[in-house]
Amino acid sequence: MLRDYQARSIDQLLQWFSDGNEGNPCLVLPTGSGKSHIVAALCKDALQKWPETRVLMLTHVKELISQNAEKMRQHWPNAPMGIYSAGLGLKQLGEPITFAGIQSIRTKAEEVGFIDLCIIDECHLVSHKNEGGYRTFLAGLKKINPNLRVIGLTATPYRLGHGLITDAPALFHDLLQPVGIEELISKGHLSILRSKITKYTLDTAGVHKRGGEFIESELQAKVNTSDNNYRVVDEVIELAEDCKSWLFFCTGVAHAQDVAKVLSARGITSACITGETPKTERQRILDDFKAGKIRALTNANVLTTGFDAPNIDLIVMLRPTMSPSLYVQMAGRGMRIKDHTDHCLVLDFAGVVQMHGPITNVQPPSRKDGEGDGDAPTKACENCHELVHISAKECPACGEPFPVPEPVQLKLRNDDIMGLDAEEMDLTGWNWRKHVSRASGKEMLAVSYYGGLSDPSVVEYLPVTHDGYAGQRAITNVVNIARKAGIQFEPGDSLDDWADSLNLGEPPTYITFRRDGKYYRVIKREWEHA
Repeated sequence: MLRDYQARSIDQLLQWFSDGNEGNPCLVLPTGSGKSHIVAALCKDALQKWPETRVLMLTHVKELISQNAEKMRQHWPNAPMGIYSAGLGLKQLGEPITFAGIQSIRTKAEEVGFIDLCIIDECHLVSHKNEGGYRTFLAGLKKINPNLRVIGLTATPYRLGHGLITDAPALFHDLLQPVGIEELISKGHLSILRSKITKYTLDTAGVHKRGGEFIESELQAKVNTSDNNYRVVDEVIELAEDCKSWLFFCTGVAHAQDVAKVLSARGITSACITGETPKTERQRILDDFKAGKIRALTNANVLTTGFDAPNIDLIVMLRPTMSPSLYVQMAGRGMRIKDHTDHCLVLDFAGVVQMHGPITNVQPPSRKDGEGDGDAPTKACENCHELVHISAKECPACGEPFPVPEPVQLKLRNDDIMGLDAEEMDLTGWNWRKHVSRASGKEMLAVSYYGGLSDPSVVEYLPVTHDGYAGQRAITNVVNIARKAGIQFEPGDSLDDWADSLNLGEPPTYITFRRDGKYYRVIKREWEHA
């Protein structure tokens, strides 16, 4: 049985195709949302409605192949499926559904043959250029079936040095976001993260970057010192003495090995996993870690995807990174529901929380060429509500000066990794309207939420006609709001029609919001019937 948001994901995907959209969509789903269940249900639905359909599920690590295939068997015990993965020792082709590893199958397009639908898990790893294993293999499949459709799945729809995976040139053309982290936490499907400010912070001064990321050899040489390792481990022991299952993200192989040695020297049962760890040894270590026989596990670049150990209650970030995707993947390892606690502690010695912000509001990286087609960062004028560039000193529409920003704090306060520290307001009503930018002429939707006489009037702007990530996210928000409010839009409706329809819908019972300076960001809307 699918959860409501999992069924919603499939509904939105099928609706996207029914609307006649061309190209390839990507479902953006948080880590821990159960992507493999959604894939299984999608495959089953496709083959039961159209028995001749051939589906290929691609990913990059054997653990994800196993997880996806296992969920397929749970949903459909007699599913006609095969697995093609050298790592799993299986090379099964010819079934209507095939789960495959890209490294094993990338040169086998002719052997795979005709495919109707290719689903790619962790699709942010696909090159935005027409190169690399995924793109070469897909080009081969496209020669066999020019009508091949591709569906992507990811929690992080962006690539370092490029931006959103829908930014041209791109394999994917639209992002569908049926659910967010906040909803999954509020419904008890994910555990929250809590952070504590650390006394010690790793220094990256002098470390150069290549392709927008720190050069690993320089970063490891800078970070992996005896003094750093002992100071970090001693502070971890001080701050996390009650935590039972520790996961460390390190800068490289030598760093992971050295931190594990320091942990052992301090009396902590520990082990290290890297890409060089033999398969049988790796599996033994992971089994012992999940069983609680090993308290601390260090790793270098291997436990960010395809690794599921729900009872992790401490994540230690020792790997500075410019990549928001890597940051979210690391943090996501601690968000599974646990047997013994309701949260996971994050100790960030690497400064990645400060760099990228709360994981509920991570922004895509800038394009390397500076030619991104998404909206630039904006802020709203308090006087006339005009959306303007973040650097503007006064509003171009009404001339109102913006207040001088306060100096940025050097550190986030405790618990800011979730970005959920917010106020709640019971609602008495709402009002929707179309808002037109006085400077650009772009249209958007605006909604005012009303509470008691002493409550603020919280105004939310949804730039549904904007290009790029901002517009895609706004449309998803409005569609979800309308569904919960009992409203359905007709194709071709104008924004005035949307606003009129929403005003007839049922407003939320309450909202959760944060103050961003003098403005507001709505985090959650709750209906009694939801």
